[in-house]
Amino acid sequence: MDLSGKVKVIMDVQEFSSGFKKREFVVTTQEQYPQDIKFELVQDRIDLIGNMKQGDDVTVHFDVRGNEYNGRYFVNLRAWRVDMGASAPAQQASGQAPAANSGFAGVPPVAPPPPSNEPADLDEDDLPF
Repeated sequence: MDLSGKVKVIMDVQEFSSGFKKREFVVTTQEQYPQDIKFELVQDRIDLIGNMKQGDDVTVHFDVRGNEYNGRYFVNLRAWRVDMGASAPAQQASGQAPAANSGFAGVPPVAPPPPSNEPADLDEDDLPF
């Protein structure tokens, strides 16, 4: 997934006794209702934002990660690439169309396609079962 916006906050590197390192940063989307979205970089990827500063335009490529710990569930947005100065009007630069009315932060809702004037063929069943 991709999301474009302006860098709002860059946090310090966190190092844990296990050797695990992570760094978090926040990007504010540029849409009618801006959202502050927090991303994390882990291990050797923390260097991706070494020269980034507040106010920079960026496009963040990320994966959604979820896990359970002690009966609680957590969701993280793990960045794997950050393009500097690449803020585009479209929030998803990957060329994929967002789902209709998804409401996902950073992805504007999309109107459904206009109705077709062709009659529906009720005898044809395109279900795989």
